[in-house]
Amino acid sequence: MTDSTADQSPLLSVRDLKVHFPIKGGILQRTVDSVKAVDGVSFDVPRGKTVGLVGESGSGKTTTGRAIARLVPITAGTICYEGQDLAHLSRKDFFAYRKKIQVIFQDPFGSLNPRMTIYSIIAEPLDIHFKDWTKAQKVTRVADLLKKVGLSADFMQRYPHQFSGGQRQRIGIARALAVEPEFIICDEPVSALDVSVQAQIVNLLQDLQDELGLTYLFIAHDLAVVEHISDQVLVMTEGKIVEQATSDEIYNNPQHPYTRKLLDAVPSL
Repeated sequence: MTDSTADQSPLLSVRDLKVHFPIKGGILQRTVDSVKAVDGVSFDVPRGKTVGLVGESGSGKTTTGRAIARLVPITAGTICYEGQDLAHLSRKDFFAYRKKIQVIFQDPFGSLNPRMTIYSIIAEPLDIHFKDWTKAQKVTRVADLLKKVGLSADFMQRYPHQFSGGQRQRIGIARALAVEPEFIICDEPVSALDVSVQAQIVNLLQDLQDELGLTYLFIAHDLAVVEHISDQVLVMTEGKIVEQATSDEIYNNPQHPYTRKLLDAVPSL
């Protein structure tokens, strides 16, 4: 394979991904049915690009992201990262990919342990993946990460409750960047924030992508946000992707009725 061919191959390739959650009933709690949260999803994420995954609550978009990060069990399908199928790796073998794939969670209030200092929260991934680092190396790394996301290094010994929602999300982004990942799953990272703060966080994510060469799967229900940040958009409902196209094509010429419904719901000035 030539270098140019390698550059064109997707960083992530998902094929026929299914995540079904069993419904149990009866005295013996046998499986009587299942919830098909994700039901045969396929898409690619090119290296260095942002793919937006959009849909209403319950569409399966967050479950898709969590399946890629192996945070929920996978029923069927393949998740190929640089050609390696992650879906069928053992937990031990998948550990090496934890550094490459990170998640920014939706709730900046619930995703940070209130009993841990900001230093401990951001340094925790370093404790796991860089066991040979000294305390001084970790302090330097945490200070650099805080500056990179627009916060002061003096905040290291503070606690999450001392920060606003936007600042907490910046801390969550710093934690995701700690182990120098290539691919970040942004699970509705701005939906819990004020509109003015949303723009700041989206701009920060774009700046970090340009600086660090990151690849994003950006999950959201707000088409306006997805349009701003995404190169390609996937529209998802009832566990299936019903339309995928470039951002411009989705917004200027939507093909599926569900896509048009989502566009109609976007507020206009």
